[in-house]
Amino acid sequence: MKASEFRNLTTAELEQKIAGFKEELFNLRFQLATGQLDNPTRIRDVRKAIARAKTVVRERELGITS
Repeated sequence: MKASEFRNLTTAELEQKIAGFKEELFNLRFQLATGQLDNPTRIRDVRKAIARAKTVVRERELGITS
């Protein structure tokens, strides 16, 4: 997802997305450790999605609009 897509969500929805991404990241790391990971670039994508979502949450806390 792009940051603009995250900005269209409510804060509660963002928190749910972050939790879902963290769970997915945990599962991907588990698959990596057991040698079952098919697409290693997905780990990077999920990490970046978490960062984008957290950035939007922080922007809202600071009152920054874009």
